[in-house]
Amino acid sequence: MTAPNETIDTEPGAEPAAQTVKQIEGRSLGRIAWTRFKRDKAAVAGGIVVILLILLAVLAKPIESAFGLDPDALHQDLLDANLGGLPIGDWGGMSADHPLGLDPLQGRDLLSRIIEGSWVSLLVAFGATVLSNAIGTVLGVVAGYYGGWVDTVISRVMDTFLAFPLLLFAIAISASLQGGAFGLNGLPLHIAVLIFVIGFFNWPYMGRIVRGQTLSLREREFVDAARSLGARGPFILFRELLPNLVGPILVYSTLLIPTNILFEAGLSFLGVGIQPPQASWGGMLNDAIKYYQVDPQYMVVPGLAIFVTVLAFNLLGDGLRDALDPKSN
Repeated sequence: MTAPNETIDTEPGAEPAAQTVKQIEGRSLGRIAWTRFKRDKAAVAGGIVVILLILLAVLAKPIESAFGLDPDALHQDLLDANLGGLPIGDWGGMSADHPLGLDPLQGRDLLSRIIEGSWVSLLVAFGATVLSNAIGTVLGVVAGYYGGWVDTVISRVMDTFLAFPLLLFAIAISASLQGGAFGLNGLPLHIAVLIFVIGFFNWPYMGRIVRGQTLSLREREFVDAARSLGARGPFILFRELLPNLVGPILVYSTLLIPTNILFEAGLSFLGVGIQPPQASWGGMLNDAIKYYQVDPQYMVVPGLAIFVTVLAFNLLGDGLRDALDPKSN
């Protein structure tokens, strides 16, 4: 026998209950992280500023050509010879043609030099970060996964690099290679030396972070499953562990970039980084020392550029850390 068909009485115009229930939608980890990140207004503001700075650096030359900006053009007619070459007018000679004023003695447009210096600072910072991340990530994940004598050797190498007086070592290397080396000279040589010095001696910081994360991940179930299926060490390192380390590496990179910007500015400030006439924010600060009492605008402009850039990257890094690892709050 078959059971009689049962009918459910519904009021006219009423929709079935199944149609009124919203379907549950799954969200990926990336989408969850993006939702958390959007709630942090400071991090979003920092990210917008970072994007604008990157666009400014990448498009520096086209912007200078489009608006007729020349960072090396001299405007001697806008300087007061009776005041030792100070710009004519208030606030360092600010005007419609020169919104950020002029530098003393030379009469070069500060806006043009800030734009010109942006690509140098960001290129060195990003290049050094990529180099230190590459070395630190590979050695850190190898040390954390294999352990034993491999971990001991790599850890002692990290300790050795961390014991170097980095600033003095960077000054010595940069000063000794100013004339030319490796077939390079001039600005390409200065940029390459800065990227190498900053990136090569900073990798232990990334190495320690990756090693610590790897020590935790290697005991997880997905690693044991890969081993049980016959996966060897290199496969587990680069196909199982590294994808799970993208979050910490990304967060630390956004916090390392502003440190590298400050390091490059410091070396240029000391005269062993980017050499004139190429514009650099650290070099502009060095030139402003002699004029900060009579023309403070000359020091405020590059100092503010460094401050805004470093602050934006730090805000972005803090926001990414909170979004990718909510337990860190």
